[in-house]
Amino acid sequence: MKIEHTALYVNDLEGAKDFFTKYLNAKSGDIYRNPSTGFSSYFLSFDEGSRLEIMNKPNLFEDDNRVSRMGYAHIAFSAGSREKVDELTKCITDDGFRLQSPPRVTGDGYYESCIIGFEGNLIEITE
Repeated sequence: MKIEHTALYVNDLEGAKDFFTKYLNAKSGDIYRNPSTGFSSYFLSFDEGSRLEIMNKPNLFEDDNRVSRMGYAHIAFSAGSREKVDELTKCITDDGFRLQSPPRVTGDGYYESCIIGFEGNLIEITE
């Protein structure tokens, strides 16, 4: 069994697509639109075959904007090396996204940083 894709509702579909393609090397498929429901989405593909569906529909609401909340916690992306973790973390934070935790070795042995990414979603960058 494998996870086929993960999905994320966003307010700004084009802005989310730009974030994931610019910083995390996502390749975007064509936009899907359902005119009868107002639902729209993009499937974003990553190098190793994982996919993320970013979606929008009318009448979305934000229930809780805190990082520590019930539900999905973060999406982790492997940059390939410690140097690339450092470079990508700097690039994203230099563009104004907030650093949740700087690059470091965690208690479970990962070298990672955490960024508060597009629309407040936590992005973990690992080696």
